Amino acid sequence: MIDLIAGAVEEKKSPEAIAAAVSRLIRSGEIASGERLPTVRDLAATLGVSPATVSNAWQALASVGLIVSRGRAGSFVLQAGTTWMPAHFAELAGSHVEARLDLSAGTPDALLLPDLGAALARVPSRADTSSYLAGRVLPELESHLRASWPYPPESLTIVDGALDAVSRSLDVVLRYGDRVVVEDPSFPPFLDLLDQFGAERVAVPVDQHGMLPDALAFALRSNPAAILLQTRAHNPTGASMSEGRARELVRVLRAHSHLTDPVIVEDDHSGEISTVRATSLGSWLPHRTLHIRSYAKSHGPDLRIGALAGPTNLIDQIVARRMLGPGWTSRMLQIILYELLTAPSSVAQIAEARAVYHSRQIALAGALARRGFGGGFAGGGAASGSGIWVPDGINLWMPVADERAAIVTLAASGLRVAAGAPFQAHAGVAGGDSALRVAGGRAGSEHPQAIRVTAGLVRSNFDEVAELLAAAARA
Repeated sequence: MIDLIAGAVEEKKSPEAIAAAVSRLIRSGEIASGERLPTVRDLAATLGVSPATVSNAWQALASVGLIVSRGRAGSFVLQAGTTWMPAHFAELAGSHVEARLDLSAGTPDALLLPDLGAALARVPSRADTSSYLAGRVLPELESHLRASWPYPPESLTIVDGALDAVSRSLDVVLRYGDRVVVEDPSFPPFLDLLDQFGAERVAVPVDQHGMLPDALAFALRSNPAAILLQTRAHNPTGASMSEGRARELVRVLRAHSHLTDPVIVEDDHSGEISTVRATSLGSWLPHRTLHIRSYAKSHGPDLRIGALAGPTNLIDQIVARRMLGPGWTSRMLQIILYELLTAPSSVAQIAEARAVYHSRQIALAGALARRGFGGGFAGGGAASGSGIWVPDGINLWMPVADERAAIVTLAASGLRVAAGAPFQAHAGVAGGDSALRVAGGRAGSEHPQAIRVTAGLVRSNFDEVAELLAAAARA
């Protein structure tokens, strides 16, 4: 194994370079889970470095949960702790090692979630005993959602969160072998879902305004059955689709309607904390758009509730299928959501959270810009008069020279971030993935190196965090 590691370490033999090389060998399977690593002294002698250099590399690997020290018995590669998860989801989950500041999870700040006390007090003291065939959506909740929807939908139902809505939407649209246009990068569980359905991904790049129209036009030549996209606070980049970009995409879809007529599945997972007005292709193409809005980012992941609206023929199929499973989403949860969406106190708390997340994004984006990093996209998008593009929502997408080296470097400083690879729609994480990326009508190359940073969890010390991120990006 010493020769294998020595061959993987590049000319620069710093602790970060050694740790990154061993990390790649572990991730690729060339060093298997449970294997014993060479001793610090043996590897140091082979590489011609000090034992302290290798020891620091081992400490960095241990801090991200890749290896564990067992004292005199040596250091060993940890067994994977997420083998039960789908591949992309497992890569996103990563290790569960504690960090001084964990910016990897993509979750909201618990301190910015609304107080549930008043909403819980509105729940009846006894459970609803209505018929199993009674209405699936509380009338007052449906009325409120329709009033705030970006277009007048034919039908609306309540489901158990955004991913449940996406899964059920694809279930009524896809057949094995169908092609699906998906953003690149995209949310890793979407990629796992498409793999589960046996669908072939056609990956289309995005910029700060959303999916690229020319690339979508090329992708439509593959005759896709569906288009899966995020309308606001795109995960991982923080891009939000502008109305102008939406109109461009609609023009492309109409221009290719003689070739294909895909169903559009839109996920608006961060709408309540987004600073951008809601936009949907359903404003122009309501007959084939399924629009989803969920509340995990704004009101808490454990609420497990979302709204799904679209043409009646598709919504009816989804509702009918749910009757053979969960049946409906708890009306008690629906009461809680309605109260949170309408009570002045919780509405004010969400408005405050929206402003705080935006101010944190501005602060971190500005600190990174002062260190030569202008965000995950070239040019475009001004914020706060600075000319710096600021992501929407809670996430930030940052290009790096080597994402594994960046992760290890940050871990050594007590910071955790998410690797970019699981988000790449055109490149497989576990191998055997032949998804195509289209860029301006041409097949794309190997995915760029990047990391996702949950900027919404950075409450202070923005310059310190930016300095660590910038140094890691160049590692």
